[in-house]
Amino acid sequence: MPIDLNQTANPEKGRRDFLTSSLRACALVPLIPSSHFQLSGSLNRSLTKEERDSMTPARVIDELKKGNERFRTGQMTHRDYLAEQRASAKGQFPAAVILGCLDSRVPAEIVFDTGIGDAFVGRVAGNVVNDDMLGSMEFGCAASGAKVILVLGHTACGAVKGAIDDVVLGNLTGLLARIKPAIAATKYDGEKSSKNYAYVDAVAATNVTLTMADVRQRSPILADLEKKGAISIMGAMYDLGTGKATLLST
Repeated sequence: MPIDLNQTANPEKGRRDFLTSSLRACALVPLIPSSHFQLSGSLNRSLTKEERDSMTPARVIDELKKGNERFRTGQMTHRDYLAEQRASAKGQFPAAVILGCLDSRVPAEIVFDTGIGDAFVGRVAGNVVNDDMLGSMEFGCAASGAKVILVLGHTACGAVKGAIDDVVLGNLTGLLARIKPAIAATKYDGEKSSKNYAYVDAVAATNVTLTMADVRQRSPILADLEKKGAISIMGAMYDLGTGKATLLST
């Protein structure tokens, strides 16, 4: 019941009672953290347009880093995937586009602890781009509003090994040809073979860097968005042994 300070015999006591009542009332209202719209939000729903649009590219990258840290330390967000599915059924507002490898050990949604509707994910052996993948990225950013493109390579990549070994196998031959420029561009002192995992990983990292450059060169739309600061094009290497995704400098 509200307290009328004018009718209280002791005005000072009235003010104290009023403040006490107000604080008690506030305590009954659950506080919503200011970061509730993180990609890993625990509210069992997907990002809204307003939430996604309020995020800067730097913020999205930071949330992906935090998500990977939760994944590799075993502190992943508890999710209600059915609730997220229902929340996103009539619309999606992903904050990132992730281009990853086909490798079954690198599911981007899991290693970055994201939920349904949080990120567009494209996967192809060797995380390389072609016209279709570029078009998908343009859709994700220019048409749908994602703030980050992340090219995600990984250690011990079989596609990179195949490119190093000059594997010839149907349509795979042409795909591996897209990785071979990374072999020539990798500076490495030591055994340059697919049996040397350090060399394979060095080529894989170079391949990520070249893929980022390829995106900028072959898509004026995405390059222009990045120049304007609307998006960031980033690269990362995922370590199969540790679960850690490390950003690569551009």
